Amino acid sequence: MAGGPGGDAFGDMPFVIGAGVNQDRDLIVMTQRGTLYAQPNLACPELDRFNAEAVGLRYDAPSTGRRLVRATKQCRDRLAGEGIDLSAYNTTENAADFADLRKALGIHRWNVYGYSYGTDLGLTYLRRHPQGIRSLAIDSVVPPQIVSLPWTWDSAQEGIDTIFAACAAQPACRTRYPNLSRTLTQQVRRLEAHPLTVTAQPPAGGAPVKVVLDGGALVNLLVGNAVPAVDVPAALDELAHGNPERFARARAAGATPVIGEFAYGLTQSVACSEWVPGYSQADLLTAGRRAFPGWPDSVLGQAPQLPFQHEACRVWNVPDRTAVQRVTTVSNVPSLVLSGTFDAKTGARWGAYAARTLFRSTTVLIPGIGHWVVPQSPCAASVLTSFLTRPTAPDTRCVAGLTPKPFTIVPALEKS
Repeated sequence: MAGGPGGDAFGDMPFVIGAGVNQDRDLIVMTQRGTLYAQPNLACPELDRFNAEAVGLRYDAPSTGRRLVRATKQCRDRLAGEGIDLSAYNTTENAADFADLRKALGIHRWNVYGYSYGTDLGLTYLRRHPQGIRSLAIDSVVPPQIVSLPWTWDSAQEGIDTIFAACAAQPACRTRYPNLSRTLTQQVRRLEAHPLTVTAQPPAGGAPVKVVLDGGALVNLLVGNAVPAVDVPAALDELAHGNPERFARARAAGATPVIGEFAYGLTQSVACSEWVPGYSQADLLTAGRRAFPGWPDSVLGQAPQLPFQHEACRVWNVPDRTAVQRVTTVSNVPSLVLSGTFDAKTGARWGAYAARTLFRSTTVLIPGIGHWVVPQSPCAASVLTSFLTRPTAPDTRCVAGLTPKPFTIVPALEKS
């Protein structure tokens, strides 16, 4: 079960195969309703084009929000005009599709693996259709009963703070990059007050593009793991000394999306019916201030990775489904719960939170890994494959010796 919501599950197949899960069993991958290759496909080229332009705009400026909402409305109007019922694209229906697939294939029991939004989906599937599920493995966990816009700030704080603590635990990093939390706050405040406009080449190549770095853009690059965690202390130090190149190149990567690949229509239908309702803009700002005191309200007023979502949901206009979706999954089905300590999208502590009511679960924390653990950690991949063989007693011995990789250390620069 792929992430997003809106990600292409078929595109994820090489990563899952690379983890070895199909060495001695079949791997079945189904693209979720509304995603690439599904009929209909809820792609939003309008939003792809906005995202390409947005790298040259202030991340959290009201004018940027208006452009985002306009693109969202254009996509919605087009899809609705094609007769698509956008309210049918939700996690309840999504889970039922997988239950139907098992029956259609005549499979008595199978194992289920999901990451990111796929864990929200997997937990919903287990709660609503437990029949035929031999085991559930969830990676980078989004608990259905807790996910909301304010929740994103909690995860951002946990992931970023854990990266900084790992640097402090390595003598070379601690000596070279002291007080990273203070450095980040200074740079968020500085860039929000005086955004940088630079030219940067997208990592995938192509012509250089204009990039704007403000405080919101900096935070979202960190939350999105756009700069590898091992490079984050060096990147922040360079930024503080007048060299924004690492962050600028990471921001430039957004200038070259594959138009139509990601199903933003599914993202909006799920987020607007299940994640956004029940919490106000003030609730979001309060959560941001609690996570990062001293940061500008203009940054904290936008959920990491989901800016201007309240406004977008007003035009997307799907019914509130929180009553049926914000429900805890309670189960005795053997479960594996995987989290990476550097995950700033779905903070690691939420894996343990979900596991509290999965009574035959094994919780595994992988140090120094960010979002979507299995493809990044050979140890996590081996734990997953052993779990599939013995769901109640996976071999987790490899975890004990793991530590975060050494952080990148670059020579000190004079402040410009």
